[in-house]
Amino acid sequence: MRSIRRFVIAVICITAFSPTSASGQTIEDQELLYQTGNPADWPKEQDAVVSAPGNHKILLENDKVRVLEVTVLPKEIEPVHHHRWNSVLYIMEAGHFIDRDGEGNVIMDSRKIPEPLVFPLTMYKKPEAPHSVENLSDTKTIRLIRVEMKE
Repeated sequence: MRSIRRFVIAVICITAFSPTSASGQTIEDQELLYQTGNPADWPKEQDAVVSAPGNHKILLENDKVRVLEVTVLPKEIEPVHHHRWNSVLYIMEAGHFIDRDGEGNVIMDSRKIPEPLVFPLTMYKKPEAPHSVENLSDTKTIRLIRVEMKE
């Protein structure tokens, strides 16, 4: 448990001011087509750990943070879910993927990013409305740690 806490603190410190990858690549939320809205209006049954428990494992949760280990296997499509809090993502591995909103509209297709993403990649995200990720890879699992800040 102590090593998880140290990791969480390290991720927060590293990423609080710099949403960049190891190569210095910057990813801004504004560039993506993620929907916004009032998280209080999103269905509670679509919370990530409720709707997609096979993809979101709680590593640590208290009144301040929830730390999730997120995996999406090759060719897997996650159930529709949301993330109600601001988050820091530490993405360790991913191939190409498509992220769709709750109605199935494409939010982001990684194949259309001008330069390939370099991993590990760290980024900050605002709350994410209901969406679903499809892993397009035949071989790579999408693997990341998501630190959701409840305050």
